[in-house]
Formats: sequence, C-alpha cells, structure tokens
Amino acid sequence: MAVRLHYSSLQNTLFSSFSPMYSFNPSKPFLLYPLLSRQNLISLSQSKDSFFCTCTNNTAQNLQTESDPFVFTTPLYYVNAPPHMGSAYTTVAADAIARFQRLLGKKVIFITGTDEHGEKIATAAATNGSSPRDHCDVVSNAYKLLWKDLDITYGKFIRTTDPKHEAIVKEFCARVLANGDMYRADYEGFYCVNCEEYKDEKELLENKLCPMHLKPCVPRKEDNYFFALSKYQKKLEETLTENPEFVQPSFRPNEVQNWIKSGLKDFSISRASVDWGIPVPNDKNQTIYETSDLQSTVSSGWPASLHLIGKDILRFHAVYWPAMLASAGLAIPKKVFGHGFLTKDGMKMGKSLGNTLEPNDLVCEFGSDAVRYFFLKEVEFGHDGDYSEDRFINIVNAHLANTIGNLLNRTLGLLRKNCQLTLVADSATAAEGNSLKDTVENLVEKARVHYENLSLSSACEAVIEIGNAGNLYMDEQAPWSNFKKGGAASEAAAKDLVIILEAMRIIAIALSPVTPSLCLRIYEQLGYSKDQFYAATWSETKWGGLKLGQVMAQPNPVFARIESPAEGEQAAEGALKATKTKTKTKNTKHQEVAQA
Repeated sequence: MAVRLHYSSLQNTLFSSFSPMYSFNPSKPFLLYPLLSRQNLISLSQSKDSFFCTCTNNTAQNLQTESDPFVFTTPLYYVNAPPHMGSAYTTVAADAIARFQRLLGKKVIFITGTDEHGEKIATAAATNGSSPRDHCDVVSNAYKLLWKDLDITYGKFIRTTDPKHEAIVKEFCARVLANGDMYRADYEGFYCVNCEEYKDEKELLENKLCPMHLKPCVPRKEDNYFFALSKYQKKLEETLTENPEFVQPSFRPNEVQNWIKSGLKDFSISRASVDWGIPVPNDKNQTIYETSDLQSTVSSGWPASLHLIGKDILRFHAVYWPAMLASAGLAIPKKVFGHGFLTKDGMKMGKSLGNTLEPNDLVCEFGSDAVRYFFLKEVEFGHDGDYSEDRFINIVNAHLANTIGNLLNRTLGLLRKNCQLTLVADSATAAEGNSLKDTVENLVEKARVHYENLSLSSACEAVIEIGNAGNLYMDEQAPWSNFKKGGAASEAAAKDLVIILEAMRIIAIALSPVTPSLCLRIYEQLGYSKDQFYAATWSETKWGGLKLGQVMAQPNPVFARIESPAEGEQAAEGALKATKTKTKTKNTKHQEVAQA
C-alpha cells in the first residue's frame, strides 16, 4: 500500500529559496507542508521535543512579520466523487479570507487541491470502469471548474498524484524513521472504508456502524507501519496550553484536549492492501497514508498562518499532524480552524435521502454572489448551518437586491435626473457634521475586526447595516422632494446623494471579500474601472473617496431580484388567466360580428 504526499521536489521548487516538506496524516492520506529552505534561511531542529524551527538570524517567534505573506490552506478534497456543497463552503470561506487579507495589503498564498490516493478512489474508479488516474483527472478538473464559477482566487492547486510530490513524501518519511517514530507491526481492528481509518470499538455504534457514515466497519488485520503518537502525549498537552489560539473556534480546543487526555495511541500510517498510493521508503509492499491538507511550496512564511478544515477531521490536524511535524523537526501551523457541517431543511444531506445540495446547480440558478453571500452570512463560521431554498431566496433578495441594489439604483436615478450624473461636492465636504458618516465609519471598523477574527457572518452583517443606514437616511432626507423645492433645499438634496453614494462606495470595498462580482458592478456604477476596483485596499474604506465633478455611470440594476417558486407559479397562473380572458373576449367579438 502506498501513501502519497504532494509537492514539488527539492530539486524543482517554485521558489529557489524554499523546499516543501510534508507530514503524515493518520488514517487520512499522507501530506506535507512546505517549509523554508534549509540552505541559508533556516536550520531545522531534529529534536523530537521541539515543535519549532531554529533560525540562524531570528527567533522562531519573529519568523513571520507584518511583511510576510499570509499562507493558508483548505483541505485537499477527496476525489472519490464530484465536489459537493461542503467542499464549496470551505473554499468560499477561504476565498473570502484571502480577499480580505489582500485588501490589507498582504501577499496571500492560498492553497487548495485534491487528495487523489486511497482505497475509496480506486474503488470509485473501478465502479465507473476507468483507471484511478483517469478518474482523478476528471474529478480534479470538476473542482477547478467549480472554483472558477464560484470566483475562487486560489494561488496553488495541489494534486497529490503529481510525480514531484513523491520525493518529498519519502524525505519526510525518512525524517520520521530517523527519529525513531515510525515502526512496523501488525494491526487488527474495525476499518471504515469511507473514512479510510481504523476505528476504536468504543467509537462504533450498534452493529459496528461508523458514527460518521452509518455503514458497517469491517474487521481487518494488516502488517502496517505505525507512528509513535504516544511519545508526544505530554508535548501536545503543553502545546495546547502554550498556544491557546492554535485550535479555533474557541469551543473546539476542549474537544482536542479531551482526545489527548484520554490517552494517545500509536496509529497506522500505511496500508499493505492498497496499491493506489506512495510506497513507503525501502518497502514497496507498503503504501503511506496521505493527509488531505497539504501546504504548498511558498516563498516565505512557514509556519502557515491558517489551516481551514471541517470538524470531522479535526483530530487528524490538531493532534496527529502536530506530532508528526514535531517528529520531523518542523513548526506547527499558527492556527487550525474547524468549521461545522451543512444541513438541508434541517436534515443531514445524503444521496440515499435524495436531499443533496449540488453547488453547480446553485451557481447556475442563482449566481456565485448569491451562493457565496448566503452561506457566509447565514452560517456562523465554525458552527453547523442549514440551507433551505425559501430562506436562501428571502435573504439574498432582502440584502443584495433590496438593501444594496435598490439603494444604489434609486440614488443614481435621482442623480441622473437632477445632476446629470455628476457629483456636486467632495464626499468629505458634503458629510461635514453628518451622522451617517459616523455610522458608516463605526460599522466598517466593526466589519474589519470581524473579518480578522474569521467572524464572516458578523462582517457581512456590519456591511449590510451600512446599507440599512443609507436607506434610512434616504427616506428621512427625501431628496426627491427637496429637488422639487429648488434653491437651498435642492443643493442639500444633491449633497445627500453624494453622501449615500459614498456609503455605497465603501460597501463595494467592504463586502468584496464575500460578493466580489456584485461589488465590482457597484464600483463600475460609481464611475470606476475594473482595474481601480482590483487595486483598491481596505484603507480606501475611509470616508472621502468620491470627489467633486466625478461622473457616475448610467444606472443599471446590479443585482436582479430572485423569483421564488411560489411567485413563479403565481405569475404563470396570472399569465394563463390573462390569456384565457383575452381569448374569451376575442371569441365574443367574433360571435358578435357573425351575428351582425
């Protein structure tokens, strides 16, 4: 059996100063994180008691500075089946985080990809009548196409079948072997094919069912390689105590601590019965497990700033992964964030229930902005969240079509009618002593803090509150009425439009991590170019961007209201009735003519 790690070889890295390193993930396939070059920048401690790098010129704490890139990963998604909404949710959240960090001026290295080895994949390929390689090519490409449709701006897409990856996996294995933490032994237990891991009997449900997949685990006995996790019991306990921010959100560390305190057992990191994997060094009969979260070769910034995962693989990445990094003398990531699950109409999704949620279908029907906004706004990041079509449509219409889209459209409509789409004042001058300016500044600062804390739902809420404040201001000031009065009232109304449009400009930047395409359309309506939008930074959320004489674009709705199924049926019924009435009237006239 073989384990596969993905990454460029030491001889062929993307950046000459870096060489990627990987680590094993227990019953998940083996994976490696990238690492600073060992040539001049870093020397790696080989002590199994150390979780940190030893730098030649700086302390480990100073290894990352404000100028260093923000490096983070999603899981590497398993290609036994096409992408589902859970995978899309993680990646959309990751993209929002990446876009926000770019707004802060950070260089972002956003890594995602696909995990392409293991028994499930070989089985899925055989079921479809294809080779594992062909199967992986098709499904991996499906991920790339979906990420494009969802406006995902990843920097590196990793495939664990990349030939360059195997050399790094073997080197990592060699480090662990040299440290005395990898040994061969027989293993017997109950194995879940879907999880690709052995389960403790105390974890299993009645009839030996996997608690995750609700399918029977099968008894197996194998001659495998093990990682000596038990040796790192104390060090892991110390790590969690000394790094309280390591596992997030804040309620997850207790779960990890309980796993560790219950006593860590050595775990199998290879399989003798699976051919679709990377051979263990010096043992071609064994293949290594691959971790599904790999870190790509980067030009700077190890350890990684953030690793996003689903809560179902938290144990692998918050317990097993740090221990293996320690064995190889590498630093742990700064933060591991385990988000929750998605349900549909209050029920767990599954093909057998016929209630799966296909991301491709959602994007095709509603567009990427609607999908991104709903899941980031309505699911508190880190917690479980539910999808229902009615709620989806109501939220998206209320926030994007009405609060934002309608406010922009009617403001520009008044500007076109009364000011020839030209601003009569700088936004800073127009808002002197104006309470809306203070409200917007407070809310945009709240949004910034929420983004930094990965509270994506709260960040969305703060930005939408800017739109609510703008709508309230519009209704209170009633500029349409003041324009009719002329004189000073008309001048004040023209300035009110500048103030509202300035709020819209700030919304376009502050909400762009979540709804990038919508925000681009808003920015273009305000007279800016696409290049100016992509060059904008968070500092430009400061009030005062719009200037005297600036010309806005012709008003055009930036977000079309979504018609609910009920509305569609009502419209169809109305059209049918109108057709019947028209036909009846026409027939009556024909009868009258005939009688005449």
